[in-house]
Amino acid sequence: MLTCNEIRPAGAWDDSRAADAVVLDFDGRHRRRLMMTGQKGLAFLLDLPKATALRDGDGLVLQDGRTVRVKAAAEPLAEITAPDLRALVRIAWHLGNRHLPTQLLGDRLRIRDDHVIRDMVEGLGGTTRAVEAPFDPEGGAFALHHGHNQDGQHEHPHRHG
Repeated sequence: MLTCNEIRPAGAWDDSRAADAVVLDFDGRHRRRLMMTGQKGLAFLLDLPKATALRDGDGLVLQDGRTVRVKAAAEPLAEITAPDLRALVRIAWHLGNRHLPTQLLGDRLRIRDDHVIRDMVEGLGGTTRAVEAPFDPEGGAFALHHGHNQDGQHEHPHRHG
């Protein structure tokens, strides 16, 4: 059984030489140990020392030296715009205050589609539209995934004191 226990970050390897590719949504890109099969049928075991958030373009290095490219799958998202930068920053603050994974795209934001959050954004003066796109949210200062640890317990990285 082929095994992968090393990741090469996007841009740090020649992805044109990839032996295969795995297409994963945001949740599927946060893994530690999982059997995977590439688009061309290459099967291998991802076996990392700790759960890791894989990014689009990362390379999964197999024990035989070949590399499998990670591709971010398109998923239903809400794209958020605002009439000006001040309004967009205010919306981003509210999303962060709710610990929502958010992709920062300069003049717009993307979140997982959620009608309650869309209503909140529109109440704050923003505009939303449904899009299908790869989701690559900001990792955050503590690089938590959805604010939960590996055991599913909610973690608050805030420092008190």
